[in-house]
Amino acid sequence: MMSSFFTRRGRRFSGLAQLDWVLITSAFLLSVIGAFLVWSATRQSFIDQGLNSATYFWKQLVNIVIGVGLGFILSRFDHRMLRAYTPIIYGLSLVGLLAVISPLGVTVHGAQNWIALGSGFTVQPSEFTKVALVTAMAFLLADKGHSGDTESKPTDKEIFFVLGVVAVPVLLILLEPDLGTVIIIGVTSVSVVAISGASRKWVLGMIAAVVSAGALAISPLSPLKDYQLARITCFVNPSAGVRDTCFQQIQSRIAVGAGGITGQGLFHGQQTQGRFVSFNYTDSVISVAGEELGLIGCLLILALLTAVMWRGLVIARRAPDLFSRLVAVGVVCWFAFQSFENIGMNLGIMPITGVPLPFMSYGGSSMFACWLGIGLLVNVHGATRASILRA
Repeated sequence: MMSSFFTRRGRRFSGLAQLDWVLITSAFLLSVIGAFLVWSATRQSFIDQGLNSATYFWKQLVNIVIGVGLGFILSRFDHRMLRAYTPIIYGLSLVGLLAVISPLGVTVHGAQNWIALGSGFTVQPSEFTKVALVTAMAFLLADKGHSGDTESKPTDKEIFFVLGVVAVPVLLILLEPDLGTVIIIGVTSVSVVAISGASRKWVLGMIAAVVSAGALAISPLSPLKDYQLARITCFVNPSAGVRDTCFQQIQSRIAVGAGGITGQGLFHGQQTQGRFVSFNYTDSVISVAGEELGLIGCLLILALLTAVMWRGLVIARRAPDLFSRLVAVGVVCWFAFQSFENIGMNLGIMPITGVPLPFMSYGGSSMFACWLGIGLLVNVHGATRASILRA
């Protein structure tokens, strides 16, 4: 009996040793640093109201715990079961997006992106749609039933069907509207299709479609709302007279520049504590890092983000099958472009789209989705280890 106890413990520790700890630790450190930045960004507002200054800090820690738990559960799924449940995951994501545009949807800052759950709790289904689409595209592009060859290139019919599967949730998200998420999904889709071995005409065609959509967005025939057009105008020409829209980006750049090399210190940033930057605990959390942690702190954050993406690419390269490889590539491209878009819009090199910084911005939906992405990477890593042991 005693020997079986130690055998079980040995297997448990062996399993822990096989996890990609660089990936997990980097994501966890980003989450914890983000929680402290959220605390700094919101503390003065709560103090002015006579409330606990650490309210959002504790809420974000709860979000992290739940997110890590969700990622752990997903990482423990049998690889074949995860693939089998992909259509169900995709269907549930569509149900969530339909609920957003129903009376259950809640409008915040001109966009109906949320579902009210009661007692002040809300959820943003478009964040979970990123997870669903990554697995759905991998599932369809890796299904080579027409030839039986797991390494054969997808046919035109398969690519067309994949684009249709992506288009349905994209159209629903555009109805909210949430242009930032649509852009992230578009870039991720192009990347996954390219890695799947699709012909060059499809990849170039998708890139051309994305560029055309961008041109339409700034044309007189643009379907975007006025506040979205103002954001684009602010990016192209900051002095075009849309000062209210440009204010957030201008103040964010001032905050980042004011931090210098070492920063003004946590809880001591003048722009942050003076609440000059709007949404600095969500979309503009990097401005808090720039002002209070300085260049050194921002470089640490970039290094941790890079570590997450580097380990994701390593996992993708070693993946045992095409499905696993496409899942890993999809998650890495999602994290990479969303990070670039968020940091870029705060530095003025990208238009404001309202996307959160992965692992760091305040909010449960974003945190849960990002850790589910980590769970997918750990799942693929585990499948790779299992295939090596079987060999």
